[in-house]
Amino acid sequence: MVGTAWCFCALGCAQPKQDLEPRQYIAYKTSESISIDGKGSEVSWDKAEWTDLFIDIEGDKKPKYDTKVKMLWDDEYYYILAKMEEPHVWADLKQRDTIIFYNNDFEVFIDPDSDAYNYYELEINALNTVWDLFLTKPYRDNPKILNDWDINGLKSAVTVQGSLNNSSDIDEGWTLEIAIPFAAYKTSYFHKNVPVDSFWRVNFSRVNWQHDLNNGKYSRKKDEDDKFLPEYNWVWSPMGVINMHEPEKWGYVYFSSKEIGGKDAFEIPQDEKIKWEMFSLYRAQKSYRNKKKVWASSISQLVDKDITVDGKVLKPVLENHSTGYNISVKSPFSNKTLIIKENGEFSEIK
Repeated sequence: MVGTAWCFCALGCAQPKQDLEPRQYIAYKTSESISIDGKGSEVSWDKAEWTDLFIDIEGDKKPKYDTKVKMLWDDEYYYILAKMEEPHVWADLKQRDTIIFYNNDFEVFIDPDSDAYNYYELEINALNTVWDLFLTKPYRDNPKILNDWDINGLKSAVTVQGSLNNSSDIDEGWTLEIAIPFAAYKTSYFHKNVPVDSFWRVNFSRVNWQHDLNNGKYSRKKDEDDKFLPEYNWVWSPMGVINMHEPEKWGYVYFSSKEIGGKDAFEIPQDEKIKWEMFSLYRAQKSYRNKKKVWASSISQLVDKDITVDGKVLKPVLENHSTGYNISVKSPFSNKTLIIKENGEFSEIK
């Protein structure tokens, strides 16, 4: 555990806040052939554990409807099974790469190397319509967004526990089964990126809208000013803010080489916990600059308390330069030097 979770402010104050430590899941390997039919009826799925129920994105409210996920993997695919409670299952977007979250949807976010850069997003609605995209970095840092990028070889299927787009009945919900090929995330031809006994940063989001009915047809509900009411955002690992695009806060999925049914253990590496603190400093620097119009020149301008991880006091160093700044920390656990830049780019030196 991190010693204390701090809320950094632009004027150097720090106040304790709710601890939003990322959630964890161990995905076990399966040798069984998984049929992507939206049913999840294989023995391997029966053996896999459900995640904790999703929580409101800000981490402080229980959602109206339950959502939970199971995960597996083999040498080719990362498998995800999502089960969503929903009394009114509806969708009307049918074109690939349209803005799927204008319907109720399920979303997958993946950062394979945990550096908050070059990550992937996938959204699917109850019609099994897909929106997949690649982002070079989070929106806060002005990314390039490749909306025409596709997960080649993606498999997905939906089953509805009830009836789709039928307002005359009450449904139980819908189930989504996904197989993401590891090869789709390779960065070069010879890149061996199957995460055996290692982790990816992952999060899941469910967007849910209040609805209206017009002649039996579902649509997003509007207020008296003819504006759409805000959506609900329910997630696996809470973000603390209404923004999925802070990859440093996503959960940890550990891909165990043990066969499903076995038992493995995973602990979040201590250097990862240092990164959480460094990203907090990064956000504090952005806030400081927004208010003061200059970068802070010392750590004490950003936080007035010691920053500790597992009982070790960190000693961050802030170096300003002509185009921004670097914050570096030498890890007391690995002796690596961890660095974050003004654009949110993270790196490490052994």
